Amino acid sequence: MTNDHDQPNETGCTLCDLPVEGSGVTDDGNDFCCVGCRDVYQTLGDLEVDVDADDVRRARATADDQRHTREVPADHEATFLEVDGMHCATCEAFIESVSRDTDGVSDASASYVTDTVRIDHDPETVSQEALQDAISGLGYSAYDREDAFSRRKADNWAMGRVVVGALMGMMVMLQYIVLIYPIYFGGLFYDDRTTEFLEATLASSLATPFYLVIAALTTIVLAVTGKPILQGAYVSARTRSPNMDLLVAIAAVSAYLYSTLSVVVSGPHIYYDVTVAIIVIVSVGNYYETTIKQQATERLSDLTSIQVDEARRVRDDGSHDDVAVADLEADDHVLVRAGERIPVDGDVVDGEAAVDEAVITGESLPVGKTPGDAVVGGSMVADGAVTVRVGENATSSLDRITELVWDLQSGTHGIQKLADKLATIFVPLVLVLSIVVTTLYLAVGYGVAAALLIGLTVLIVSCPCALGLATPLAVAAGVRDALERSIVVFDDSVFERIRTADTVVFDKTGTLTTGEMTVVETDCEDDLKAQAALLEAQSAHPVGQAIAADRPVTDGGSLEETATESESASASTTENDRVTAFESHRNGVSGIVDGEELIVGHPDLFTDRGWTVPDEIATQIDDGRQTGQVPVAVGRNGTAEGVIVVGDELRGEWAETLTAISETDTDVVILTGDDAKAASRFREHPSVDQVFAGVPPEGKAETVERLKERGQTVMIGDGTNDAPALAAADLGIALGGGTAMAADAADVALVDDNLGSVDTVFELARATDRRVKGNIGWAFCYNAIAIPLAVTGLLNPLFAALAMGASSLLVVTNSSRPLLDD
Repeated sequence: MTNDHDQPNETGCTLCDLPVEGSGVTDDGNDFCCVGCRDVYQTLGDLEVDVDADDVRRARATADDQRHTREVPADHEATFLEVDGMHCATCEAFIESVSRDTDGVSDASASYVTDTVRIDHDPETVSQEALQDAISGLGYSAYDREDAFSRRKADNWAMGRVVVGALMGMMVMLQYIVLIYPIYFGGLFYDDRTTEFLEATLASSLATPFYLVIAALTTIVLAVTGKPILQGAYVSARTRSPNMDLLVAIAAVSAYLYSTLSVVVSGPHIYYDVTVAIIVIVSVGNYYETTIKQQATERLSDLTSIQVDEARRVRDDGSHDDVAVADLEADDHVLVRAGERIPVDGDVVDGEAAVDEAVITGESLPVGKTPGDAVVGGSMVADGAVTVRVGENATSSLDRITELVWDLQSGTHGIQKLADKLATIFVPLVLVLSIVVTTLYLAVGYGVAAALLIGLTVLIVSCPCALGLATPLAVAAGVRDALERSIVVFDDSVFERIRTADTVVFDKTGTLTTGEMTVVETDCEDDLKAQAALLEAQSAHPVGQAIAADRPVTDGGSLEETATESESASASTTENDRVTAFESHRNGVSGIVDGEELIVGHPDLFTDRGWTVPDEIATQIDDGRQTGQVPVAVGRNGTAEGVIVVGDELRGEWAETLTAISETDTDVVILTGDDAKAASRFREHPSVDQVFAGVPPEGKAETVERLKERGQTVMIGDGTNDAPALAAADLGIALGGGTAMAADAADVALVDDNLGSVDTVFELARATDRRVKGNIGWAFCYNAIAIPLAVTGLLNPLFAALAMGASSLLVVTNSSRPLLDD
């Protein structure tokens, strides 16, 4: 796919690049695909002086080394691999660089947020297996995202590394506790003569086998448990981007090398315990964080996937066969029945149907489709059946949205954690300080061993165990507390990025509303409403189903309320007998119920049948449409007698949520694919600053990009059509009742589908951010005290390790506290 955003676009929408042919929507020489995109452009097109739509697009296309601009040859295909061990922006850049240097690869884009790398490659030149081997050869573990066995294997390896570190570490520390520490602290228990004898014994050749055993155990801890840390340090050094892994690895390896050298020359001091403590403490902290997040994501297994894999292709003789969607070609005909999703974009050539396009456009109401009308892949046939001619490219709008989601996700990666940002300054300072201190002590006459020992002490006391644990443990606490409230956090950088939101954008359908059609108002006699419900029960249209579900209790209520199981069948038969004729129309239904002729539908259907529609009913119909709802006329025996209004019901907590967000001096924006009428009720709410209606998915993403120019932007949505905007936002929050794609694109998911949990997300994020900063603040206070002591020679590596352990314990204790007071 080639991104042409930085080229003049003569045929695409100025906002979102969708085709504009036939739309007739223009403004000051700019063409738009719809009124929604025009309204967004008019409001947000020029946020700053010299910043227009093209500038915004160029900025997005060139960000992160122009990751959004891909020149992909026609014979190349995209392969997505899951990569274990990729945990920072440096890893992303490294994997991308190595992948691009592989023969047959045209482009690569990695995202540690999703643990995924996308590689565009020629399958004839380099296979997926070769790509996996190339990345795995870097020290990572790469495999197909659908490979559950490799996923379990990677999880087992992660747990195994920690277990090995704990067991080997205990064996090392046991020998220190029993034999070495008593000698180090001999002055507390023995006289000077005994202490000198014990030290001489440790320095003699008799102790060499003992040291070799400790060295071997420590080597296992460093090589096995510390592999991810060493790998991260290697990548950090190779890309000249210091991070926390480099800082941890320097301290651990320095203590290991000094101790090994001391064993070789029969020196009196070894500090393998420092290496073990550093590696095990940091590894356990990182593993705990990862485990908590994996437990959280398991809560989302019930999200609905909507990808279409097969299609019913119609043969020339009228028969049909099931084929893979990938095998469809332009001009093929496919039959789609009620309840099924349209596999690809195309045009209706036969049949009539109501098509629910909410998953693509966000429109809450089904759209009637007749021969000649265009349909989009991924939308669902709600009522009726149609034969669709496959479009020229045999693609699905859903597939394009999937592509857009990935582009936005991979384009907003490269997030550098706070601790890593600090490490870019702290690592060089510590290294320089250690070298300078060692050199100075050599210059004033200290021996090489003594000077190196002081330099090592500086490295050890600066080891960021507390700093390394500060972020993962605080984040794990945030993820843990969120999970207890049915909130799943996907991305550990959420708590650093959210800080303070400047703009919160809410999708309408399925987010502020339930996404389900219900009867919201009735103005007709109960007996007529009951007859209408019986008639609509024969229809598969969502509006008809809503009316059928709202059958008056006076007519017996639902079957579950009035009959046992054995009686239900009899009751159902009786009711079916009451409906002696039924006919479905494009704009309603008609039939005979209880011997009376009924029509339920648009006033035009009444007019076409020659029935009378009183002025007051016509007025009620017009008023209902102004609110974006669906008013239908109900009549019998030649006259419309009442109105039933069906709409997408608002969530009970919507107003309180908007008010709570606005009270934090945050702008509230409503962004919807529905038309302006459907969004009119939100314009009147005092907490809402702006409403953009009729905006397609691509337009939603561009809208969010423009809003981000104002400041930190949060997007809240639930559907596939929201996924691009969720991915584009600084922070995306998906309601758990939505689609799997929306959850994949978001940073946070509300599993309980409770809109009121949005405010809790912000509270948890702020509390976690405070906890992270508190932990980091303590870690630096420790360093501010310990480093000067080490520089002056008042600390040796043993005491430095003890101080390091104490600071880590304080961070662990602080992180274990609940973030919020319930």
